[in-house]
Amino acid sequence: MLNPQCCLGPSPHAYAKKGILINLAFIALLVGTTSQRVIAADAAAPQTVVAIAADNTDFSTLVAAVIAAGLAETLSGEGPFTDFAPTNEAFAKLPAGTVETLLKPENKAKLAGILTYHVVAAKVMAADVKTGKVKTVQGTELDSVVRDGSVTVDGAKVFKTDIVGLSGVIHLIDSVVLPK
Repeated sequence: MLNPQCCLGPSPHAYAKKGILINLAFIALLVGTTSQRVIAADAAAPQTVVAIAADNTDFSTLVAAVIAAGLAETLSGEGPFTDFAPTNEAFAKLPAGTVETLLKPENKAKLAGILTYHVVAAKVMAADVKTGKVKTVQGTELDSVVRDGSVTVDGAKVFKTDIVGLSGVIHLIDSVVLPK
């Protein structure tokens, strides 16, 4: 079972190492844009999980959502956080108009709930993941399943693991998971 004290959340685009330098021009909803490139924190200049996501265009939708939900500063904090991070391709699987609706100011609380459902308040490396329930920052639990060398969380496949930053770790998932 994952450490029940884990936390995770999406991240904003173009953050400074410790700050909240947001490049709003870079926040484009590139739903459908995807790349399977390797993502890694620069060993010479370690970054928070938010900064790592902000530096990668595969997370532009996630970053836009983190900013819209007002979570950028929180998720840039000390952590530790484990973020089950959906890529742009994962967001593209949602019904048409869903992302645009969630990004509206009147849906800020709902969006924050969805995003914090992807975060665990602990640093959980792939080798430590076990089948079971995992408490999220949102307050409810994700179901993690480890089977035949693969991991899923609420049915979303974890396809890249252990992207380590100063504030925690990111595991990429192929779908957006929604609180029950």
